[in-house]
Amino acid sequence: MSNEKQVDSGRRGLLVATCAAGSVVGVGTAGALVSTFQPSERAKAAGAPVEVDISTLNPGEMKTVEWRGKPVWILKRTPEMIASLKQTDGKVADAESKRNPAEFTPEYARNEHRSIKPEILVAVGICTHLGCSPSSKFTPGPQPSLPDDWAGGFLCPCHGSTFDMAGRVFKNKPAPDNLQVPRHMYLSDTKLVIGKDEKGEA
Repeated sequence: MSNEKQVDSGRRGLLVATCAAGSVVGVGTAGALVSTFQPSERAKAAGAPVEVDISTLNPGEMKTVEWRGKPVWILKRTPEMIASLKQTDGKVADAESKRNPAEFTPEYARNEHRSIKPEILVAVGICTHLGCSPSSKFTPGPQPSLPDDWAGGFLCPCHGSTFDMAGRVFKNKPAPDNLQVPRHMYLSDTKLVIGKDEKGEA
């Protein structure tokens, strides 16, 4: 093979290698660009709004979704559950949600049922005492660790704090505040967004 052909062959090999390397870098860059458009785990943890479909939620049922690394309960209350709030008004420590409202209760939930719609409760499922997760105790009546006149609600098994069907803490319990109602809004009758409201506040 002549020297000229050897040089041409060397150049061709170098050109092919350079193009191949360039294509790998291009693919890698494209992958990096695509990934930047996806919400990172850090962004989700920081509080990216969560859209929830509640079309299959039946009265008396509750579903749990994650928002900011916390469990958020969505409970579709029955007429009986809503009516029980009248029974617990005088037994809860903060019936009108006046304690720390900026942190625990948006203005549109500062009512007896602590919600936008009376039948739908949206609450963070974390006890305001030491951060345990309460259990649902929806069946009324005497039960272990609950009073004989129990009307239904939530029980924190760690230190015995109890909450009614609106997440309002009962008097003389370790938990200092009602369960948090996160900012939320309805996109339709069957879809809601947790972590954002109509004012754009999170």
